[in-house]
Amino acid sequence: MLRRLAEGRALPIVIVVAAIVAIWYAFTVYLNAPWQLGVYERSDTEWTAADLVRDTLAQERPVLPAPHQVLAEMWRTTVGVSPTSRRSLLYHTWITLSSTLLGFAIGTALGVLLAVGIVHNRAMDKSVMPWVIASQTIPILAIAPMIVVVLNAIGLTGLLPKALISTYLSFFPVVVGMVKGLRSPEVIQLDLMRTYNASTAQTFWKLRWPSAVPYLFTSMKVAVAISLVGAIVGELPTGAVAGLGARLLAGSYYGQTVQIWSALFMAAALAAVLVALVGLGHRMALARMGVRP
Repeated sequence: MLRRLAEGRALPIVIVVAAIVAIWYAFTVYLNAPWQLGVYERSDTEWTAADLVRDTLAQERPVLPAPHQVLAEMWRTTVGVSPTSRRSLLYHTWITLSSTLLGFAIGTALGVLLAVGIVHNRAMDKSVMPWVIASQTIPILAIAPMIVVVLNAIGLTGLLPKALISTYLSFFPVVVGMVKGLRSPEVIQLDLMRTYNASTAQTFWKLRWPSAVPYLFTSMKVAVAISLVGAIVGELPTGAVAGLGARLLAGSYYGQTVQIWSALFMAAALAAVLVALVGLGHRMALARMGVRP
């Protein structure tokens, strides 16, 4: 078994993960030690190095929680409570996931439509594309509160404002990827379609779109991950009481660093699952098109 592990791709991953965990534990002891030493000093307690390590890894509100504390918190808030409870991390994950998927869907559709217009219309290429690029120079933390306030003023609350923030972030990689993909056919291929007297629509569906599909799914992997970031950021200025962003805020207000890290780990796991699902869709689409891996 060890030999198969060494011959495969899993061994480097295991080594890197083990190194990260070891470094994490070392920094946990280092960062939590000053507080623990103060506790010993105030209580006039005799202690050893083993006591210090044990106690720094078991603090209730550590500066940096240990990995086992984060995993225990995730287990307690996922398995130990009902998924519909507001104390459940799964409940908060579902709230954030809803905004993420809606924003990702809108952003992908908008990105594809803009890319088609940019490729087929010279005026849009010269006017819209620079604005698309310029839009990403505005920090999302600055624009998110304005989006929320404006939409609340016109009566739009709840899921949509957070989804639009996700849309703002996710449409950009789709636009860039699709423009590159739709322009990827070579000149000789376009000339061949003109030789066949193909219409613009036929050229698009028979040549440009199949060529752009790999670019689309690659950009969607980036878009779905950044859409999750947008959903979390969108929950921060709204005073939301549900969602991973609200979980992060509550943890920072009350100094619950273990809660903060468990929410971060759940967000990372959710992003990995979403990217994996897009990758699965990518492989299925290529297989349907007859492309061999």
